[in-house]
Amino acid sequence: MSYILIHNPGCGSSKKGLEILQQAGIDPQIRLYMLVAHRLSVDELKDIAAKMGGVSPRAFLREKDAADCGLPADAADEVVFAAMVKNPKLIQRPIGINGHKAVLGRPNSALLTIV
Repeated sequence: MSYILIHNPGCGSSKKGLEILQQAGIDPQIRLYMLVAHRLSVDELKDIAAKMGGVSPRAFLREKDAADCGLPADAADEVVFAAMVKNPKLIQRPIGINGHKAVLGRPNSALLTIV
């Protein structure tokens, strides 16, 4: 199986996560989710949440940007998923996906836990 990195090259943490993977000899498939052509769908986001152990999308939501985008703090998961699709800036990064597991790279070393 190939390791997929949900990556934003404009984010220092995401760049560091990619560097950590490469130093460990992992050459991940990069998903530049901020680009319109590569945005994540609701189904893909739900799959990531399931692979993280069935978590709420809030587990990988950038809370500080959520308020700026008008996302209520008590929004239902379906509303959060839809907001992430519409505005991918709301997705915390980096996220590593390997087979049936996914992890938020916070700290970046967590990306290695699913290798």
